[in-house]
Amino acid sequence: MREHLSGLFDDASLFPPGDAPMAAAVPAHRELRARLGDLVGPFVVPADRLDELAEHLGDGDPFGVSLIAAAGDLPAAAARVTADPRLRLAAVEVPVVADAAVAAGAVRVLGSVLPRGVPAAVELPRTAARDEVLDVLAGTAVRAKLRTGGLRADLFPSVQELADTLVACTSRDVAVKCTAGLHSAVRHTDPATGFAHHGFLNVLLAVGALTAGAPAVVALDRLAESDAGVLVSALRTWPADRWARGRAAFTSFGTCSVLEPVDDLVALGLLPAPDRIPA
Repeated sequence: MREHLSGLFDDASLFPPGDAPMAAAVPAHRELRARLGDLVGPFVVPADRLDELAEHLGDGDPFGVSLIAAAGDLPAAAARVTADPRLRLAAVEVPVVADAAVAAGAVRVLGSVLPRGVPAAVELPRTAARDEVLDVLAGTAVRAKLRTGGLRADLFPSVQELADTLVACTSRDVAVKCTAGLHSAVRHTDPATGFAHHGFLNVLLAVGALTAGAPAVVALDRLAESDAGVLVSALRTWPADRWARGRAAFTSFGTCSVLEPVDDLVALGLLPAPDRIPA
């Protein structure tokens, strides 16, 4: 199971609700990588905090970052990363684009700036322009970034909206990464806020169903499922090729606490305890 979950958890500890200070987030990321190995994806950092990041790097292996930068800021920001031997450009994320024209401009910049093999994602608008943006991404290597939560209730898409978006992505062979709200493996309601959170296993199973040719209603059912046992049992039946297709289509999600989703997987019996996970 561990190899199937490789790179699923991008470290977004700088972002709400965690809001970790840089001085704590950088050593914590190194510790996560040492403990959990390649379960942990890159450290997500906005372009305007690169100088602050550099102040806290210290010694160690090259620090892999997923750089958040608007298309216009990307050339300078990417050059800033590649010029520092202590940093490694692991991925790029472009903030939400308004329409197809803006998306096309972002794709052009990404194509001209990114080194070969560095993945990129463009955040989709949650408007009627979503599909026209996806039409721009289709046929490129650029992924769609989906917002799945936040600090307000309106930032959480409904089950129907998320299912429709996943259908729109997978039908165009556009891979997705998610951001915000996926703190737990299974769909649940946060008792403190009352917000209904999507589960990352729900998303994985929904995408896996769609890439296997299942109808949209199956993805909807997977996203709505709140019984952890149902989700775990379904995942345990996946052959290697289903895992490969599912993870190629759902590449990762940003989480402000990598240990929270890992602890969920340990509790569900899908991973060993972190102190027993070889790095």
